[in-house]
Amino acid sequence: MDAFMRFALNVREIVRKDPVLVVAIVLAIISCAAVPPDAAYAEYVDLRTIGMLFSLMTIMAGLSRLGVFRIACRHLLSAVRGPRRLALALTLLAFFSSMLITNDVALVTFVPFALLALRTLDSPRHACFTVVMMTIAANLGSMLTPIGNPQNLYLYSTSHMALTDFLLLMLPYAAAALVLLVGAIAFFGRIPEHAKEKAARSVDAGNPASSSEDGSADSPATCGEADNAASAADANETPQLASDADDPAPSPLRVLPWAALFVLALLSVAHILPYQAIVAVTIVVALVADRRALLHVDYALLFTFIAFFVFVGNVGRIEVVSAALAQLIDGHELAVSVIASQVLSNVPAAILLSGFTSNFAALIVGTNLGGLGTLIASMASLISYKQVALVLPREKGRYFMLFTVWNIAFLAVLAVLAAVLEVL
Repeated sequence: MDAFMRFALNVREIVRKDPVLVVAIVLAIISCAAVPPDAAYAEYVDLRTIGMLFSLMTIMAGLSRLGVFRIACRHLLSAVRGPRRLALALTLLAFFSSMLITNDVALVTFVPFALLALRTLDSPRHACFTVVMMTIAANLGSMLTPIGNPQNLYLYSTSHMALTDFLLLMLPYAAAALVLLVGAIAFFGRIPEHAKEKAARSVDAGNPASSSEDGSADSPATCGEADNAASAADANETPQLASDADDPAPSPLRVLPWAALFVLALLSVAHILPYQAIVAVTIVVALVADRRALLHVDYALLFTFIAFFVFVGNVGRIEVVSAALAQLIDGHELAVSVIASQVLSNVPAAILLSGFTSNFAALIVGTNLGGLGTLIASMASLISYKQVALVLPREKGRYFMLFTVWNIAFLAVLAVLAAVLEVL
């Protein structure tokens, strides 16, 4: 009985931690009952996508563990004065960094620091607003490049689209997103008067915070606590600030192997180098430079991809179901992918729908715009929500409301843009 209870608790924890993975495995198993395993299964899995995802996640883990992104954040925030400028700087950091380090890494790295930098302003609304903007920025900034998020890497690889065509396809949406983000912060990024008064009292009392030219409080926080923040988040503790003396910059010699490997990975994404070589070199570099980086790879995401590959492959061999899905999607790829992303999340939606249409351009746009909307539309959004729930537990409801309203607003504007571009 005790063994059964432990098993049940373990299953419950797995479902709670990775519900999308569980759903993918269940769907794969059900599909296997309809299409028994055979030699054709070997063709289901896109090994290039799996290999590149593994390599990029390992590289990002290695650089993160060295504190590269932490140092960049610290230098950025040390030059920022005023809450609105701080919100803008953090949002732009998430927007542009996500194009190269992925939306997940951008949020898991920078959101804890944002909350630390904003906490002395005594404005939970402003903190929630800033994190919402950062989350939207990471999801929308990442859509510009093939390596910005997992669905882009997969669809770019599957579609065999030229890199320039991909960039030109997503450039109007990324540019519009940037304008919307800057405008939203310009008009709604101020903090309430009571927070300004508290900040002013802190200055008078000798607090290291200072006032900006518009009477708003500066953030005293730097980003010198990346490792502390990340480990505290993993342990469900409130992250603490660390001094610059406790947070030295990594040696360039330690950064160089990972940086060189990242360049090689980009060449592989561009189909200049074979992905198999990059996977092999990545494993070697990790074993030599930092073995623990391999432990920080999101293997659940890789297995989620594999399970969905099996499910889509099997469904594609069931003629009645395959024909029905293809008919449903045909001509409506963008709308269907946006809607499917709201329920399934955009990564599973991209894998599922790609098996029943060849209009990859519409899928790329739809699954990226579909990352807006519900909290699970992009699984990266859950990273921000969990950080807010950890640091500001009483503000979860406020954050969820702001997140939903702003996501719907951005989705509506960008959907109109997509409709206009489709006509043109």
